[in-house]
Amino acid sequence: MEGFVYHPRLTDQLLRERLEEVGAVLVQGPKWCGKTTTCSQLAGSRLMLADVEVYRRSTLIAQTDIKLLLEGARPRLFDEWQTIPALWDAVRNDVDRLGQTEGSFILTGSSLSDQSVETLHSGTGRFAWLKMRTMSLFESGDSTGEVSLEKLFDDVKTVRGNTSHTIHDIAFLICRGGWPSAIGKSERVALRVAFNYFDALVEKDLPRIDKSLSNTKRSRLLLRSIARLQGSHASQNIVRQDVAANDNEHLSEALVSAYFNALNRLFVEDDLSAWSTNLRSKTAIRTADTRYFTDPSIAVAALGTTPTKLLKDLETMGFLFETMCIRDLRAYADVFDAKVYHYRDKDELECDAVIELRDGTYGLVEIKLGGTTAIETAQQSLWKLQNKINTDKVGLPAFRMVIVGVGNYAYTLSDGTHVVPIGCLKP
Repeated sequence: MEGFVYHPRLTDQLLRERLEEVGAVLVQGPKWCGKTTTCSQLAGSRLMLADVEVYRRSTLIAQTDIKLLLEGARPRLFDEWQTIPALWDAVRNDVDRLGQTEGSFILTGSSLSDQSVETLHSGTGRFAWLKMRTMSLFESGDSTGEVSLEKLFDDVKTVRGNTSHTIHDIAFLICRGGWPSAIGKSERVALRVAFNYFDALVEKDLPRIDKSLSNTKRSRLLLRSIARLQGSHASQNIVRQDVAANDNEHLSEALVSAYFNALNRLFVEDDLSAWSTNLRSKTAIRTADTRYFTDPSIAVAALGTTPTKLLKDLETMGFLFETMCIRDLRAYADVFDAKVYHYRDKDELECDAVIELRDGTYGLVEIKLGGTTAIETAQQSLWKLQNKINTDKVGLPAFRMVIVGVGNYAYTLSDGTHVVPIGCLKP
């Protein structure tokens, strides 16, 4: 495409590696996050099922001889494969028939239908799964990348970095989000992308997943409630109560459950699981997930806010900054096969993010918008958690880190705790 510039993604190398491991790779994630563009960089041929005419023709072919759809240079890309669920078994059978264990197919999907969910059990050993997210700040060019998250696990003693981001910049980055189509655009245009995504979600995607979710006013109220509860451990019932308290709208438990099911199938919700570890005491660890949208700009659109309004409501901005940081931490952790969790116990001691490697090595992270007092509070909280952990069994944390939004420098405190602006971080 003339004038098109591809922004390299963290998924690029992950996809190359998976294609060397198995016959087919399934790349999933929210709409507009860049799956098709990224996968097209490695595809030998493509079947773009999001195109209405291509879908209609392909559906007719699938009813007569679905193998014809598999013909083309490898790896062959099936974009939005779930619109023709029979493709899953056709791809699986082709990989089996040829005895081919290296990349023949790439499948992308931005939603899961009931039928496609039922087929996923049959891909073991033949398929690899990749979760693709919206762009992190490092991918969008908004982080200097002077501090590597992965290298912090190598007993790094001190960190150094410098970013020019102001609090106004952070507010903009939260509201713009990581949508590829927003990168490099004027501020006015960039800020509209998230609202366009939100409108499409409410008007088209939710009703397509479940016809009972076609009331757009009700959908907007529920999403606004979830946006208000970003970073919390709110149950579905608490969300339902929040809607009733703030908007005088009654929602049944079944309907709220249907909404959350749809939001998960559309990769809009990206809740963070609880970290389970050995503690010195018998303190009970809370196991509820922490609620996050896949991108902070979804919450921005649901709340109808702007960078200017966020700067006048720093409490809300802090919650949405946390959503943005969790998005980036997950994207970075994926690169080196790590997982991100949260921690909270019955004493209300919390840790915003625990980064854990496959071998159990872990790092502790607190997220604060900024300010000396906030950093000191986070520093103390990290020490409290470390002192609760039975380090005889799981070892000391590889690092303690406070991620900040306001502050130009990455540095290490005298006790070894790293303070890192999100605009300095990379995988």
